[in-house]
Amino acid sequence: MKKRDKDNKKSLSQAEVEQAFAAINDDGGEGTEETKEAALERNLQTMRDKWLRTTAEFENYRRRTDSEKSRWIKNATERLVIEICDVLDNFERAIETGIQEHQFDSFLAGVELIHKQLADVLAKEGVKRIEAGDAKFDPMVHDAVSQAPADQPRDTVLAVIQNGYIMHDKVIRPAKVVVSRGPLDDNETENN
Repeated sequence: MKKRDKDNKKSLSQAEVEQAFAAINDDGGEGTEETKEAALERNLQTMRDKWLRTTAEFENYRRRTDSEKSRWIKNATERLVIEICDVLDNFERAIETGIQEHQFDSFLAGVELIHKQLADVLAKEGVKRIEAGDAKFDPMVHDAVSQAPADQPRDTVLAVIQNGYIMHDKVIRPAKVVVSRGPLDDNETENN
């Protein structure tokens, strides 16, 4: 229905333009130069008004879509925050229980459950941890913070300093790792 209305508006404006030119040309040369000029000026003003209206409509459309987009982002963030608040509540309960009961084993079990709950919330959002232990160093997902001599082959990840994460196949935080330089050779052993 809307498309047909737009087509009718477009046809109507084309018809108006053709009608205006026909009115100028139908004068048969009898009209004065002043009349033709006035008709052209009216047509120019009409077209200018239509152009201004179209420009204003487009600007309003752009503002409306920007507003909708920010509202979608806000709502998506709100849903994630609500889920994280549940995790925070569980942390507070675990701390209270740990303080009151002084039982480390139950406290640790509670913290492990909360860790799993938070990992599940992130997994629902498409967030995965980058597995880096004993992997080959990959600069696309790893950030080498240091190198160390080791029995491992060169460029093997020895330790993870900070976990990295991928969200929907995009690295949102690379894993900070220590990388193997390979075994010590005789010259390095003598210098140390």
